[in-house]
Amino acid sequence: MRFDRRTFVATIFAGFAALTVAAPAFAQTAGKDYTPIAPAQPTEDAARVEVLEFFSYGCPHCNDFHPQLSAWVAKLPGDVVVRKVPITFGRAAWANAARLYYTLEATGDLARLDGEVFKAIHGERVNLFEENAIKEWVAKKGVDAKKFSEAFNSFGVNSKVKRGDQLAQAYKIQGVPALAVAGKYLVGGKHFTEQLAIADKLIAKARSEKSGKK
Repeated sequence: MRFDRRTFVATIFAGFAALTVAAPAFAQTAGKDYTPIAPAQPTEDAARVEVLEFFSYGCPHCNDFHPQLSAWVAKLPGDVVVRKVPITFGRAAWANAARLYYTLEATGDLARLDGEVFKAIHGERVNLFEENAIKEWVAKKGVDAKKFSEAFNSFGVNSKVKRGDQLAQAYKIQGVPALAVAGKYLVGGKHFTEQLAIADKLIAKARSEKSGKK
């Protein structure tokens, strides 16, 4: 399931129960199981198969997807790299959430607090969409307040937020969470187990294409 542009911001705090279905043995039908990305987009690491997750901390479906995605990422082989791309859809609240992500990355606290941000917003109903509230929360979590404050509105963090939205436009992202494989294939709008199963197939497809096999 995805959080799309038509969903009101108020549903940030709505609950969502993820449904799962058995994935088909071969899930590689263009237009059905995935959307070809046209034109194909360049990836940062040509030696590995790149997977992008477009998401927002404010999205309830991304919150539900996070544990499954994390478990999936932990089992991926070394020739696959996963990058998370927080996007804003032009919303100030989601822009601050994206800044939170990149600032935690800059301070070295992302791995420790990534899941905690989802938990705070969707489980504890903490407002992490306003700068002051964000700074207060991270300080309670042991983040260096001065270091965080300096990074939060820095050129580097703002550039990454802007770049995330540019990627979302290039990949024609209409809802989150969405997975893009190898800059060529977009998987979204599926139940989570199916979405990851299709991504596995597309990773194998991209790997074969890299080796010259069809």
